[in-house]
Amino acid sequence: MKKDLKLFISWSFVVFWMGLIFFFSAQPAKESAELSRGVTEVVTEFIEKVVPFTILDFNTLHTFIRKGAHLFIYFVLGILVFNAFQVTGIKGWKGIWWSLGVCVLYAITDEIHQLFVPGRSGEMMDVLIDSVGATGGIAFYKGFLSLFRIKL
Repeated sequence: MKKDLKLFISWSFVVFWMGLIFFFSAQPAKESAELSRGVTEVVTEFIEKVVPFTILDFNTLHTFIRKGAHLFIYFVLGILVFNAFQVTGIKGWKGIWWSLGVCVLYAITDEIHQLFVPGRSGEMMDVLIDSVGATGGIAFYKGFLSLFRIKL
């Protein structure tokens, strides 16, 4: 595949994923809560089938799922941004730090964006969770590339 096409595709995935994050962040609090509550209900039903005597209450599980979504969505963003920098030719520690910087900066702007959405707020704890997710994604992908000796 030509390098220009690889660049376009890899950065397109980054922009798409950032757009998805923006979409979720633009949802008013009520819509966002309904979505995560629906997921929580499904998870609760599953847990109750597997472990009939669970000690988790619905609200605790709901919070865990919401924060877990932050972790996951930024884990994926970390992978996508790191991959895009690798394809661009920014590799090694420089690629790692640039990738992390982009992800953390996006997490900060995402929380600022939520300040302007009805019923939502910007939380520093979410920036921290997002940053941990991005770091995990970058580390996972770097480890994957190294383990299988994949050169981009």
